[in-house]
Amino acid sequence: MAGVLNLAPPPIFRPIPIRRHPKTTRFSIRSSAEVSETPLASVSTKEEEESKLGFAAPPNFKPPQPKRFSVRPDKILDIMGAALAIFFRLGTGALVSGYSGSLVAKNEIPPDKYALEIAGFKLKETSKLGPRPEKPIEIYEFESCPFCRKVREIVAVLDLDVLFYPCPRNGPNFRPKVGQMGGKQQFPYMVDPNTGVAMYESDDIIKYLVGKYGMCSYASVFSM
Repeated sequence: MAGVLNLAPPPIFRPIPIRRHPKTTRFSIRSSAEVSETPLASVSTKEEEESKLGFAAPPNFKPPQPKRFSVRPDKILDIMGAALAIFFRLGTGALVSGYSGSLVAKNEIPPDKYALEIAGFKLKETSKLGPRPEKPIEIYEFESCPFCRKVREIVAVLDLDVLFYPCPRNGPNFRPKVGQMGGKQQFPYMVDPNTGVAMYESDDIIKYLVGKYGMCSYASVFSM
């Protein structure tokens, strides 16, 4: 029979224990104290002086007295004349090309749709628009020009998408561009990127827009 004997190693082969001392970190702390020699009374005096600094009214200043808003007597007619346009503008939606309205019974208008009610009836509004341009039409103009105003009105009547480029007098942005494209600085100037047509003259522009994107003839638009 064979057996296994577990014999302890002789003392000479035993490991020698090594003592390890933990590392210690030493810090040196120095403290210093500074004592202010400024007395507390002088500190409070400086704070009071700084709090007094601020904005003050000039000498002999008198605040204005509140007054009720009123119109100068010599400006009443000017304001009334300028306000007359609002009454005409209130109904410009009815001048859109293809617009029509009729009074119908209440049950003909779905309850989830808004309609103006007049004397027990409701106003049914419909509109028919002409061909729509794929790209916005470009119009170069300026506000005080009466010929440009005519073109703006027909754009509103036809309900067209238009890019207006303001070209005031001595304007550095778009005014020189008109001279480069058309050869002269005359306004209004229209460019239709959908057809490549570009032209001056407000009447010619109106005829073109009505004939190309309107539902009716040029004469019928201005007979309304």
